[in-house]
Amino acid sequence: MAMDIFTALADPTRRQIIESLAAGESSFGDLADKFEMSRPAVSQHLKVLRDAGMVTSRAEAQRRIYRLNDHSLDEVDAWLGKVRKFWSQRLDRLEQLLGEANKGE
Repeated sequence: MAMDIFTALADPTRRQIIESLAAGESSFGDLADKFEMSRPAVSQHLKVLRDAGMVTSRAEAQRRIYRLNDHSLDEVDAWLGKVRKFWSQRLDRLEQLLGEANKGE
């Protein structure tokens, strides 16, 4: 069963990995060197991100190269769009109410 993208992003280490890969693909060694944890722990975080469909990897000689999946954040973006719409509507209503209150003073 694939991991939910939001569950994968819940961990700060995995978010840091995503941020790092947003700058460009990276070898496992280069990624692991950025964290003060064991390489097996970094590998487990990468596995979670792969299972969630957020990163892909390929072999290049003796190295594994990781990169972000092009459409991995589409689900997050769609969810954020819904939340933004909700808050935008609420803030528009608040602005309207404040305007009406100011007119009444």
